[in-house]
Amino acid sequence: MSHWHDRRLLDLFRIETPILLAPMAGSGGSALAIAVAKAGGLGSIPCASISVEKATEEVAIFRGAVAAPLNLNFFAHQPKAPTDADHARWLSRLAPYFKEFAVDPAGLAAAGGRAPFDDAMCRMVEALKPEVVSFHFGLPAKDLLARVHATGAKIVGTATTVAEGRWLAERGVHAVIAQGNEAGGHRGNFLTDDMATQPGLFALVPQMADALPVPVIAAGAIADGRGLAAALTLGASAVQIGTAYLLSDESVSVPVHKAAVKQARDDNTAVTNVLTGRPARGVINRIMREIGPLSPDALPFPLAGGALAPMRAATEKQGHGDFQPLWSGQAGALAREGNAESITRHIAEQAAALQ
Repeated sequence: MSHWHDRRLLDLFRIETPILLAPMAGSGGSALAIAVAKAGGLGSIPCASISVEKATEEVAIFRGAVAAPLNLNFFAHQPKAPTDADHARWLSRLAPYFKEFAVDPAGLAAAGGRAPFDDAMCRMVEALKPEVVSFHFGLPAKDLLARVHATGAKIVGTATTVAEGRWLAERGVHAVIAQGNEAGGHRGNFLTDDMATQPGLFALVPQMADALPVPVIAAGAIADGRGLAAALTLGASAVQIGTAYLLSDESVSVPVHKAAVKQARDDNTAVTNVLTGRPARGVINRIMREIGPLSPDALPFPLAGGALAPMRAATEKQGHGDFQPLWSGQAGALAREGNAESITRHIAEQAAALQ
């Protein structure tokens, strides 16, 4: 569309519409990426919670369906090893639930499932050569990052403050995602753990756009054309959208998650660490109300959720999401059903009319 005034991201990623699909683990995959790409946006595959083999398969499906650029997203956190005392404190905090659901904590399966970017993932990037590679929770080690650069991929990092944005830009990223406090899912913070000082998107985007030499991508509660137009006006070159697609035909969210999004409001989400061990925004559920939303007892990411698995399995069968992530941004009420290609086109057309 010729009416987009700031073409930096469009030209950088070779896309037609300034919309990036948020790489939502557990909710998005190749089908959702294909739909967004068909509408001219940038499709994304969340790779941190799936195997290299599965990610390779997803990329092949995407490549076979559409000739368009693709973003592969990875986590870059530094895993922390909890002590025996840490484990004991978390299990003690959950003891009433173990009793209620007749769970033997001694028989809990090992937790995990969200690995940071490593050599195997880097070799996959080198083999598949995605057009874009994005990182959450900072950036990987210098040698790995240099190898990604050598593939020719455009590199994107997520920042929740201007300081984090500067840190990313200084290390050679091509664009920075400015993640406002309104955003659903995991916070991308890596220089601060203070959730009380996280800025909202309207405060963050213009300050980051002024401070950085690279294009800024706005993320957080953008679910329609009004949000896209506002973000562009504030200085963003594009937006990243996630929650708006959670009810789409291509979303692979479990039924209890979709049901929670249908009940989402501006005032019933919160940032919590009790579900995974890192701060993330989702619809408030029982475990968040009763021991959170932020608890010093939660095991470090991604271990906190392991002990919740038996309760999650039991309540999900009953149609409740009391012990599992129900990620949603503060604009969850704006999510719509339908195919993601049409949703993307509608957002773009609505924003274009406001330009």
